[in-house]
Amino acid sequence: MTEDDGGTEPRDSNRGLSLLCLLAAVAGVGVGFVGGAFRWCLIRADELRRTIVNWAHHVPYVGWLVPVVLVALCTVLAVLIVRRVPLAKGSGIQHVEAVSRGEAKPPGINLVPARFIGGLLAIGSGLVLGREGPTVHMGAAIGAEAGRRARLAEPDVAMLQTSTAGAGLAVAFNAPIAGALFVCEEVTHSFRLRTVLPTLFGVSVAVGCARLVIGDQPDFEVGNVPTPQLALLPLFVVFGILTGLLGIAYNRLILGLLDAVARLDRIPPTVIGATIGATIGLTLFLDPLASGGGDVLAQMIVGGRTFVLPILLLYLAVRFFTGPLSYAAGTPGGLFAPLLALGALWGSIFTGLSSFVPGVDAGLTVTMATIGMAAFFGAVVRAPFTGIVIVVEMTAVTSTLVPMLAATAAAVFVATAAGSAPIYDSLRERMLETRHPPLR
Repeated sequence: MTEDDGGTEPRDSNRGLSLLCLLAAVAGVGVGFVGGAFRWCLIRADELRRTIVNWAHHVPYVGWLVPVVLVALCTVLAVLIVRRVPLAKGSGIQHVEAVSRGEAKPPGINLVPARFIGGLLAIGSGLVLGREGPTVHMGAAIGAEAGRRARLAEPDVAMLQTSTAGAGLAVAFNAPIAGALFVCEEVTHSFRLRTVLPTLFGVSVAVGCARLVIGDQPDFEVGNVPTPQLALLPLFVVFGILTGLLGIAYNRLILGLLDAVARLDRIPPTVIGATIGATIGLTLFLDPLASGGGDVLAQMIVGGRTFVLPILLLYLAVRFFTGPLSYAAGTPGGLFAPLLALGALWGSIFTGLSSFVPGVDAGLTVTMATIGMAAFFGAVVRAPFTGIVIVVEMTAVTSTLVPMLAATAAAVFVATAAGSAPIYDSLRERMLETRHPPLR
């Protein structure tokens, strides 16, 4: 065959795909070690934060000022980093999606240290933010740099950054399948082979390297969870419907607080950040479980720790507000991890409120908590399969899959039917409007 009749096109296509897979694997090494180091540093920061707060409780009269000043200072430093590298602001997932759609340029490698240090300051100090946003965006930047070094065409650079962004999510939650699903379900909304294969190579290498740093155990230790009774399936659907309404309220609160901060354009971002940081610092002093990403609280719940219903309601109310408030500070940090903690809280609360239903008792708490994590994620992000797989991989629990599917489907249906946009669609539109404000 000649070149004119297209005979060489499959070979060229295969060669291009092979190069993308190779580059994704090479970039996956960087994503794995950088993401693993980021998680390791956050673990050490959490330990240091707990030590400081415990010490502050023994300081008479002014001990509460220690976490207030500490979190405020760290927030200000993170805001200053964002002023130098504006792309480091917020989650970063909306930027990955914008690049995939051709609405923005792939990130530069300078984003990696900005995200790493800024995220460590913001999340490590106690702001209610998730590690996945910075990790996803650092993964995207590493992938984009690999593509540029290999002199790929811009569309291939964009596609490579998308694949390695999935590797970043996989590292953030030690959940490789969820990382791959995230690319297809949330970012590209497609399962094209040219996207799937590089993503799989990048994810597998990245998670393998990260596990050399953070270990290969599931993020949450969960005991034996019995399969729920089939007769309770309608109850899980009702739970999903209510979760969908809760997800709508959460999305509106995030966007509302972002709008409120945007209207304060005469106040320096550092002052706003310091105020929000001080507020979270006071919360940290009053109860450390009410601050931070929420992994410790979620572990307690899915690990079988029992809380009285008023305490659960208090944690839900506080974290429901402080999560969006922390995000409005404009520092590096994501939304996924706090969502999982809120879902676990909400599931536990629903179990307590449903105790009058035959078959519902304290033994169902862990089941409902894991289902709540997936359903609330689905309601807010609108990526149900990604949410379900994240929870399954993080807990290594599969006995709740049937009710989890039913509850998540109901939650996503309600949120969609109500016209509530997925949170990252809204954040992406805000980001693009900020860069290119409409003509008045």
